[in-house]
Amino acid sequence: MADGALRGYGVLVTGGGTGIGRACAEALAVDGAVVTICGRTESSLTDAVDAIRPGYGGSVHHVVADVTSEDDVRAAVAATVANAGSLRGVVANAGGGGGLGPYNVQDLGQFEAVLRLNVVGTMLCVKHSVPEMVASGGGSFVGMSSIAGHQNHLHFGAYTVAKAGIEAMMRNAADEFGRSNVRFNAIRPGFIATEMMEFVSRDGEVFASYLRNTPLAPASDTGVGEPSDVAALARFLIGPESRWITGTAINVDGGQALRSGPDFSSFIAASLGDDVMAGNRPADD
Repeated sequence: MADGALRGYGVLVTGGGTGIGRACAEALAVDGAVVTICGRTESSLTDAVDAIRPGYGGSVHHVVADVTSEDDVRAAVAATVANAGSLRGVVANAGGGGGLGPYNVQDLGQFEAVLRLNVVGTMLCVKHSVPEMVASGGGSFVGMSSIAGHQNHLHFGAYTVAKAGIEAMMRNAADEFGRSNVRFNAIRPGFIATEMMEFVSRDGEVFASYLRNTPLAPASDTGVGEPSDVAALARFLIGPESRWITGTAINVDGGQALRSGPDFSSFIAASLGDDVMAGNRPADD
């Protein structure tokens, strides 16, 4: 429960206009943080700022920024410091996937774009936020991974590689900057009911595979997690209660990692065919 423990904390949340990022921004601002959200779509950012009701002197600001642009990341960090007077935390939430399919049909351009958005985008946030957090006496950086970063998610292409990369980055950064009291951790969401997951039909086999492999699904009305579930952990990791936690990755997945990742085979095979799914060359190759 919010008690003002983050009063005055300057925190940057990337991808903060929708979904998990917006929920993280809200959880932080409600507890007193001075939050700056960034993203590529200004209308989503302004909608989020208007909707969030901060508490304990907190506030929410926005800046349009693309995390794959170093100049944009530098400007977003500077804006956060200007708004709050310091930088105490970052939730590097901006990310995404693309190019679903087995590796024998992966498009190089899409593959590289997913790596750039997730891995390079997170690295740029680390690069430009660390000096400011050190200057503020310490801070906490939360990288948004996924259960796909450590558990097989067939046909997810670059996404699984990218999320594993974020976790490796968090571990190494935690070791590099622990002496300066800057902590780094990753969150591993499972299926979270966000705009990004709306393409998964709730009456199809893919969604059924999520439900079968999630121990807590029967105890939930929807069978999946909500953005607020992830936001609660992000708020904890940014806050002082987690002062002795660094270099780890924590699941928010209803226990899915205990069983198996989802099976998107039926979704993809309908367009590619079984021969291609098995590794054969596409007919038009």
